[in-house]
Amino acid sequence: MARNSGAQTSAGTGPDVDWDAEAATFDAEPDHGLRDPAVREAWAARLGTWLPRRAGDVLDLGCGTGSLSLLAAEQGHRVTGVDLSPAMVARARAKLAGRDAVFLVGDAATPPVGEQLFDAVLVRHVLWTLPDPGRVLRHWRGLLRPAGRLVLVEGVWGTVSPVGIPAERLTALLAPLARDVRLERLSDDARLWGREVDDERYAVVAVV
Repeated sequence: MARNSGAQTSAGTGPDVDWDAEAATFDAEPDHGLRDPAVREAWAARLGTWLPRRAGDVLDLGCGTGSLSLLAAEQGHRVTGVDLSPAMVARARAKLAGRDAVFLVGDAATPPVGEQLFDAVLVRHVLWTLPDPGRVLRHWRGLLRPAGRLVLVEGVWGTVSPVGIPAERLTALLAPLARDVRLERLSDDARLWGREVDDERYAVVAVV
């Protein structure tokens, strides 16, 4: 898949992946499918603190098979998910069938949502794959209502040839775009990943 793919990217996996082919096994990873109750509970708890407390409109970019979308919907939010992979989108639609959720095939960098605005834009392991993160962040900020928030889960993976976006770089990019930027380190919470990890993983919540 092209480098500007909106597909949710597994930790340490390069962006040039055929995500349609990966869709069938994507949820096998503990932090993708959230099939382990402990992992699912850990992500649900984090989302409860990152997303607005009141029910609102959440845009999940690079939504993959919709696991985080489902958690957001269960917390009362109306979800719009976007992914470049039709196979991922099909699985997300099936996963959230009957819920207040819509899934669209499109690029996470420029999601096809028209003039719609959101209370939160949720993005996990996608920004680092995009060629101009600063421009993308400015576009995503324009999709938010006043006092909306960007919820960005990112990291840096590997030691010999590390890939990703360091927390310091991301917070610097967000500083002129938001009135409040909160960094939350995630590497030490093995429940989120289904195992111990030693690379840099974090979340940033930026309120505009």
